[in-house]
Amino acid sequence: MPAPNVQALLALTLLLLSLMVARAVNNVNSGRWPGGKAWSLYLRVLLGFMLAAAVTLAFYAFAGIDILNR
Repeated sequence: MPAPNVQALLALTLLLLSLMVARAVNNVNSGRWPGGKAWSLYLRVLLGFMLAAAVTLAFYAFAGIDILNR
């Protein structure tokens, strides 16, 4: 499988995982799940890094540049 295709699949996987983390942030903030402000901050930082990685991988996959095997 070509490297840009792997990057695109990885970007989609990271996007789906970030959606699950966003739901977890929402559940912690609403009080349905245990956790405080520190846990919510940790999840939001994790969400930001996951979204940044997904966008970066998708951009390079769309451009056809292999950044995984560099």
